Amino acid sequence: MKEKLPQNNIFLTKMTDSTFFSVEKSDDRSDARSGLIKLPRGEIRTPAFMPVGTQGTVKGIMPRDLREVVKARIVLGNTYHLRLRPGSEIMRARGGLSTFMNWNGPILTDSGGFQVFSLPNLRKLTDEGVAFKSHLDGSDLFLGPRESIEMQDALDSDIAMCLDECPPADANQEEVEEAVRRTTLWAKACSDAWQETSGPTESRNLFGIVQGGRFEKLRHRSIDELTSLNFPGYAIGGVSVGETEEEMLEQVAWTAPLLPSEKPRYVMGVGTPPQLLKMVALGADMFDCVMPTRAARHATAFTTSGRLNLRNERFREDDTPLDAETDCFASQEFSKAYLRHLLTVGESLGGVLVTLHNLRFFVSLLEQARLHIIRGDFEQWSQNWIERYETC
Repeated sequence: MKEKLPQNNIFLTKMTDSTFFSVEKSDDRSDARSGLIKLPRGEIRTPAFMPVGTQGTVKGIMPRDLREVVKARIVLGNTYHLRLRPGSEIMRARGGLSTFMNWNGPILTDSGGFQVFSLPNLRKLTDEGVAFKSHLDGSDLFLGPRESIEMQDALDSDIAMCLDECPPADANQEEVEEAVRRTTLWAKACSDAWQETSGPTESRNLFGIVQGGRFEKLRHRSIDELTSLNFPGYAIGGVSVGETEEEMLEQVAWTAPLLPSEKPRYVMGVGTPPQLLKMVALGADMFDCVMPTRAARHATAFTTSGRLNLRNERFREDDTPLDAETDCFASQEFSKAYLRHLLTVGESLGGVLVTLHNLRFFVSLLEQARLHIIRGDFEQWSQNWIERYETC
């Protein structure tokens, strides 16, 4: 059974202490830690999972349900897509993304670089930035450090990310070394642009992103160069880009312990529930991933009994709830048979309910991890949880 968690408000009153991040408890048998991040629109207890709101919405979910059902503390917005539509002028005039989407809680925005580097027909890459074509109409566009920061300032994000170059998993050492060099160059330019914009205050924060791919020495080099710039937080980038799970975890293990212990560590774009717990054990604090929402749209649910394909015939007459151990009405009040019916006939409610469940499942998992770090039994609980999930 899932243990009862302390009752907490979703968004707490801002505290006057100027400390941005504090570690509250470190695990004795791993590098896991529980912490507190203070942001302009609220506070985040870590470890924490961030739902992804690519275009100003977490697909299929109302902001009210993100707060009250999913109990998310922070949402990620995508700079690339929001720069194209609706654009920086509209976002700035309406007070930023959080206000525009009626979320009114903390927002983290990515730099837009990952989406640009994922485009099939890229571009010209220079030290000034990257020229590319819009995926919407083919128009010529440019993204550099200043353009990324200006858009994130218009989005009024609580946490913004430096522009970085994210090489694919199969990039050779010379290519990754060049990406590390350019990532550091852009981080300096982003920091300068961040200081020059009118929006940032002491309570808004810009994170650097560590690159280096599957090359340990290059990871270490990236860490040394970025930490010399003294960002308030750091992300581990360039993971889950085509490498194996073992390689991904290895890269996090190389990186996380060398990042400043007094600052938050964010692993970008990951992962499965067991991967999240393994990375918490390695010292990571923050995560985001489209997996729970994307899987829900394809009839896949993450549960304490493992991953379920709800279109499977075996659920046709299964009247048990989706997951009685997840404290979400969608998890507890709708049967697998009913959800299968909705998904099979194409009713949108099916995807909405499974999305609610999946997001709450991911957010709740890290709430439980935090509880066990505080209690001092995280390692054993985590091992037992992963074993059960993978063998059900």
